[in-house]
Amino acid sequence: MSKTTDVAQLFHDLDAGIFTQRLDAAMRDVALGVVTTGKKGKVTITLDLLRTGDASQVLCTHAIKYAKPTIKGKVVEEATTSTPLHVGTGGVLSLFPESQSDMFGKRDEAAQAGA
Repeated sequence: MSKTTDVAQLFHDLDAGIFTQRLDAAMRDVALGVVTTGKKGKVTITLDLLRTGDASQVLCTHAIKYAKPTIKGKVVEEATTSTPLHVGTGGVLSLFPESQSDMFGKRDEAAQAGA
């Protein structure tokens, strides 16, 4: 079975967790406007990926735009930020590279051997 991107974790990693907080706030705000007015609301997530140099990394620009219905119209808000991501085997996206080595394991073993 091939590896897949853990999308839930990836969304939590975007903008150090701020992305999911903004998404939650937008969903709650729009839902409240919908039940208050009976009109349709909208939340849009946009993800743009751009390769970073020659590395196996991309810059993910993420935007949340929402339209909250009001009695006399709607309120529209948009927030855009970006997060660098690593591209692993098969295109799996993550905040950290797949093959990050253990920087502390050998030092700890050497310290224990000398003790």
